[in-house]
Amino acid sequence: MVYQEGNIPDLGKEALPHWDLATKYDIIDFELGVKITGAGFPVYKGKGARLQRALINFFLDNALQAGYREIQPPLMVNEDSGYGTGQLPDKEGQMYFAELDKLYLIPTAEVPVTNIYRNTILKASDFPVKNVAYSSCFRREAGSYGKDVRGLNRLHQFDKVEIVQIQHPDKSYQTLEEMREYVASLLQKLELPFRTLKLCGGDISFTSALTYDMEVYSAAQQKWLEVSSVSNFESFQANRMKLRFKDENGKTQLCHTLNGSALALPRIVAALLENNQTPRGIKIPKALVDYTGFELID
Repeated sequence: MVYQEGNIPDLGKEALPHWDLATKYDIIDFELGVKITGAGFPVYKGKGARLQRALINFFLDNALQAGYREIQPPLMVNEDSGYGTGQLPDKEGQMYFAELDKLYLIPTAEVPVTNIYRNTILKASDFPVKNVAYSSCFRREAGSYGKDVRGLNRLHQFDKVEIVQIQHPDKSYQTLEEMREYVASLLQKLELPFRTLKLCGGDISFTSALTYDMEVYSAAQQKWLEVSSVSNFESFQANRMKLRFKDENGKTQLCHTLNGSALALPRIVAALLENNQTPRGIKIPKALVDYTGFELID
């Protein structure tokens, strides 16, 4: 663990987990999602839907203020794009695949946004390239079941705002720390207790050189929930995508790519609902009130 920040609320024995709060206030309907599609596809209603929209806009606005350019990417990608960022062939069993068209539903906006620069040669003066994208994400999550994936803890479809940077190799680790600090600033604004974990080699994906996980504390479940991974892929993805730049001597080199969730919504919503429950209703953090238009879910 790198560090932990924020006060963990003591809710007492009467505290409800988010799936019970969702039913109590009629803001997320898991059974209706099963009826329409299947397990892992919840339906957000009323103030639950408005909270989702508020969080998306909050995350996007913060990213724009931090110098990111907003992208609205396709939700399906071809095989070359999946290979370029490392989802294929490693994770093809976890991705939804449209057989007739040979297209994959994206597991994260990282895939289409990074692939914008596939087969591209940048100039050194282009760095840093900073993009942000909101998208729905789709993951089969095969083999995921049991109490630890209840409610919003693990879904097949969810919303996420993703930040992606392309950087000069000499500056990528400085950029990784800046991205980690940026994600931490979002959690601070949402008044959520969180911790940052620096993953060991055995826990990171084969595509990443270094990854930080950010986890928020879910008081009613009494456990930490991962809400973001921030990674430096060094030249791994760039090599696959033939993403290069010309240095000051005119020599062509591979770029470094980085990405981070900023943030994934389901577990953020779970922690917000659980940690902020009161006898009167669920309090909305001050930073979100201008986005939600209400201070309480009741």
